[in-house]
Amino acid sequence: MHITVAGKQVETGEALKVHATEGLKNVARKYFDHALDAQVIFARNRSFFTCGITIHAGRGLTVRGEGEGPDAHRAFDVAAEHIAKRLRRYRRRVNEHSRHLAEERLPAEAETARQVILAGPVEEPEEEEEVSNLVEAHPEDGTVADGLTAKEHDDLLEKQDGGGAIIAETPTEISHLTVSEAVMRLDLGQMPVMMFRNRASGQLNVVYRRPDGHVGWIDTAAVAG
Repeated sequence: MHITVAGKQVETGEALKVHATEGLKNVARKYFDHALDAQVIFARNRSFFTCGITIHAGRGLTVRGEGEGPDAHRAFDVAAEHIAKRLRRYRRRVNEHSRHLAEERLPAEAETARQVILAGPVEEPEEEEEVSNLVEAHPEDGTVADGLTAKEHDDLLEKQDGGGAIIAETPTEISHLTVSEAVMRLDLGQMPVMMFRNRASGQLNVVYRRPDGHVGWIDTAAVAG
């Protein structure tokens, strides 16, 4: 397993890298057979440290854990324990699932889709006069008021009209799974929502984390016929 340790405004010395690397290797040896790579990211948040761990345990199978502590070592330990807790819950199924994925060929197991991230809504200005001041053009340097470029200005107007500017676009995988496998991936990866193709019905399904902590399931097979 290839492990990358990095910090955001945090010095990651040799001792911290060894601590993180050995800790993840122990987790991998104990809870699952296959692991492709892992990333450990440390950051500082005021008076405490945070750590985010992402392990790619197999194609399409991601495990995430987050932790915080008074120092980077403790933050890693908390994040690693969160991952271990999830893997203890799914130990047998993760091993079976990862072995099954290793034996299957990609075209039979997944589809490719497009994932787009849209900018969130912006607050409406309180006075109409503020908008007119904001969009006052300066054609000589290609900018508008407040130092916005013409493109940034157009994007802002689009969002004010109720649209959303595209800030990221990446390919994503729609896996062929059972409902229980989809729920397992949702939990292991700490994802809010996941789309998959139901292996039993062949229809697109969605599982998602509800505000009350339970998991919701949207099954399109009920209306497909």
